[in-house]
Amino acid sequence: MSENQFIYQIYDKIFKKILTLSTIAVINLINGLFGTNYPPDSTITYNWTEHITDKLRRCLADTILTINGIFSYHMEAQITEDEDIVFRVFDYGYAHAIKQINNFPPDSSSDSQTLYFPEAKIIYLFSKPQLPDQYCLNLDFGSQGSFSYNVTTFKLLDYTIEELNKKKMIILIPFVLLKFRDKFKKKRANEDILSLKRLIFDDIITSIDQNMNDKNITENDAYKLKRLTHRLYEHLFAHYPEMEELNEMTDEALVLDIDILEDKYERLFEEREAALAKSNALLNENKALIAEMDIEIAEKDNEIAEKDNEIAEKDNEIAMLKAQLAKLQALS
Repeated sequence: MSENQFIYQIYDKIFKKILTLSTIAVINLINGLFGTNYPPDSTITYNWTEHITDKLRRCLADTILTINGIFSYHMEAQITEDEDIVFRVFDYGYAHAIKQINNFPPDSSSDSQTLYFPEAKIIYLFSKPQLPDQYCLNLDFGSQGSFSYNVTTFKLLDYTIEELNKKKMIILIPFVLLKFRDKFKKKRANEDILSLKRLIFDDIITSIDQNMNDKNITENDAYKLKRLTHRLYEHLFAHYPEMEELNEMTDEALVLDIDILEDKYERLFEEREAALAKSNALLNENKALIAEMDIEIAEKDNEIAEKDNEIAEKDNEIAMLKAQLAKLQALS
């Protein structure tokens, strides 16, 4: 596995786990991102898709959620800028609309059909000057006119913790750690380490606990968000030698005994999955070999059958010759 693929998997898993938290937590995210007002007991249908090109485009997870069986919302998280993002969002939206077409029967009084695209939002998990607030894709239908397909963006790191809490978008808070990613790659000054410490303990952990108390997330959500925050911290910062003291503090604050057990079982599960995949690959290879042998046996059987037919024809010829010889002998 390449380093890019490894990094992709880390962010992809965290983003997907966040989107599979409790219904109330995910509905709050939808309401905050799209300005909707769905009640916390709404139903959510997951429509998972992924797209990785041969160059490993930086799409983390392409996710379309359908609320109450009708309204669909498309979220795509990005860790780097991608010039093709609007084309991919449109492509996924079109594919989703085609899949859902049977859920919206055409008007019997009209010959027209409608494609219902999900409302889309690109979530930027990094900060960069002049990131667009909106992407526009112009669709030109010739003599029928043109249409502008617009996709707005959400720049996570431009928002303060207070703003995220106000929007009840607490489940994105583990990714706030990315504010320090680029800075720590260059140097780890003491004041920056102290700032990161304050972010973790005063902002992230406090916000998670407060949102749990306010019933914006469940107790289980709070536990999982702390665990995901720790995972991202480990990936981003724990390997730097200057972080040893903060590593111990975050371990004590964010890691429970149950986390250690869960990590152990997850590793065992992944090992078993890998072993199962290897066994399946060997099984498929054996099946292919057996299939080849069956073909060879069938070919041999056909050759034998042809030989048997040739022998039978020769036997018939010999029998006919014997009969003719017997007649000649009888006449003489």
